[in-house]
Amino acid sequence: MHAYELQQFRSAELIRRAEDERLAREVARGRRAARREAAERAREAAEGARGAAGSDPHTHRHRRPRPARTT
Repeated sequence: MHAYELQQFRSAELIRRAEDERLAREVARGRRAARREAAERAREAAEGARGAAGSDPHTHRHRRPRPARTT
């Protein structure tokens, strides 16, 4: 009977841990979504402030990676 109770305890603990991890992933997903929405609103506000006549800067292009330094 002792082994059965230990197994029940371990099973319940694993279920609790899984639920905690699911909750943490959900919270992180919500925070990422909120950041994306805030960035989109800021981008739209910046485009609106620049006006239709302003040129679109090429900030979306990333620099090419530099080769590693060798000494």
